[in-house]
Amino acid sequence: GFLASVYALSGHVADGLSLVEEGLRAPAHWQALIIGHLGEVYMLAGRLDDALASASRALTLARERGQRGYEAWVRHLLGEIAAYRDPPNVEEAEGHYRQAMGLAEELGMRPLIARCHLGLGQLYQRGGRPEQARTHLPSARTMFRDMDMGFWLEKTEAELRKPR
Repeated sequence: GFLASVYALSGHVADGLSLVEEGLRAPAHWQALIIGHLGEVYMLAGRLDDALASASRALTLARERGQRGYEAWVRHLLGEIAAYRDPPNVEEAEGHYRQAMGLAEELGMRPLIARCHLGLGQLYQRGGRPEQARTHLPSARTMFRDMDMGFWLEKTEAELRKPR
C-alpha cells in the first residue's frame, strides 16, 4: 500500500494501482489501510467516485476495528478527495481535514497534522481565502522542515510561492 502511494504520487499511477490491488489480499488487520491506499491511488488517477467509495469503506473498517490512526489518515484522504473535485467541495473538505487533524493531534501523528495544514492551505488558496491559507501553509512548512520531510516541504513552498 505504501509503495503504491509512492508510485502514484510520483506520477506512476498505473503501477501504483496495480500494486495496491495486489495488497487487497492482505490480512484483515491491514484492510482499512490498504483500501485507503486504493482510494488515494484512485484519486490521483482522477477516479474520484471510486476514490470516495474506497475511502468510505476504509473509514468504516477503521472505525469498526478501533484503528484510530487509520481513521485519522482516511479522514485526511476524504478531505483530499473533496478538495480535488472541480470545483472543490470546500465545506466537506474542511470538515474532514479538521476531524483528521483533531485525531492526529490526540495520537501524536505530526506528519499527518502537517499534511492537514497543507491541505487546508491549498483548499483556502483555491477557494479565494488567502488569509486563512496564510495561517495553515506556514504551519505546514515549519512542521515539514522540523521533521525533515523534503517532498512535502517542497510542495508547501511551491504553494506559498503561488500568486495570490
